[in-house]
Amino acid sequence: MKAIVSNKYGSAEDLELKEVEKPIPQDNQVLVKIHAASLNYGNLVLLKGKPFLARFAFGLLRPKYPIPGGDIAGTIEAVGRDIKKMKAGDEVFGDLSGCGWGGFAEYVSVPEHVLALKPVNSTFEQAAAVPMAGVTALQGLRNKGKIQSGQKVLINGASGGVGLAAVQIAKSYGAEVTGVCSTRNIDILRSSGADHVIDYTKEDFTQKPQRYDLILGVNGYQPISAYKRALSPNGIYVMIGGSGAQLTQAMVFGPWTSLFGSKKMGNMLQRPNQEDLLYLSDLLKDGQLKPTIDRCYTLSEVPEAFRYFDGGHARGKVVITM
Repeated sequence: MKAIVSNKYGSAEDLELKEVEKPIPQDNQVLVKIHAASLNYGNLVLLKGKPFLARFAFGLLRPKYPIPGGDIAGTIEAVGRDIKKMKAGDEVFGDLSGCGWGGFAEYVSVPEHVLALKPVNSTFEQAAAVPMAGVTALQGLRNKGKIQSGQKVLINGASGGVGLAAVQIAKSYGAEVTGVCSTRNIDILRSSGADHVIDYTKEDFTQKPQRYDLILGVNGYQPISAYKRALSPNGIYVMIGGSGAQLTQAMVFGPWTSLFGSKKMGNMLQRPNQEDLLYLSDLLKDGQLKPTIDRCYTLSEVPEAFRYFDGGHARGKVVITM
């Protein structure tokens, strides 16, 4: 089969399209013929080996997982003898980041618990755009942010894959949602259901009088003190992405601020699981979650896709089609 292979940390130029052995599913695995995959920040970490601490999980000197790609959607071609729920012919989607990656290939063998059935009203491209970004947004809002109906929620960095998912998931909870983005992304954010949109090139939300019950920091460079100022008295700030300085502040000063005040400040790490995939599948079925796909690339164009994604201006998701 064809696959994108990376045998050393580096850049998109180090990715190669190669013929590799087609995997054979073990007793507890299913073989998936991949129709679509998508890029996430974790793919860049796996490619570059940065930040350096990530190498303790991905391989110290060279990638432990030579075929990148986490989010996939495809059709089950074969199942191991211990598989009870899924069968050949099922259309599925899932996140492979917890079981060896390998999504930028024509086939992959994985445990069935990392997959969920693809909604019939979603294309493979749409389904592949959901798992990692959707679960990250869901866990940030629900698990860490304790979102409630009627709350005022702000998503900073709302035009990327995680941000657009967060806007729609927050709306499904009955929140009043404000999205922060650049001028070029205002229309996309409004079409995704945001009640209010702030153009960060013209306004700084941390300097405005409005206060928010929950802020999800998907991107941006505001210091943690500015986020704290924008929170309501019992508000919660959850950092998902941003600069290294923001991460340090969230990890070091966030717990201290939370301990001695009513406002809670912190960060989170996404944990893939089937239960949350099933929750997102229901949102897809109901039309409450509609992935935005910026660009599609073929498997041979993955290096180009990485270069575009690494530029940081993707609107929604970058998808790979097989």
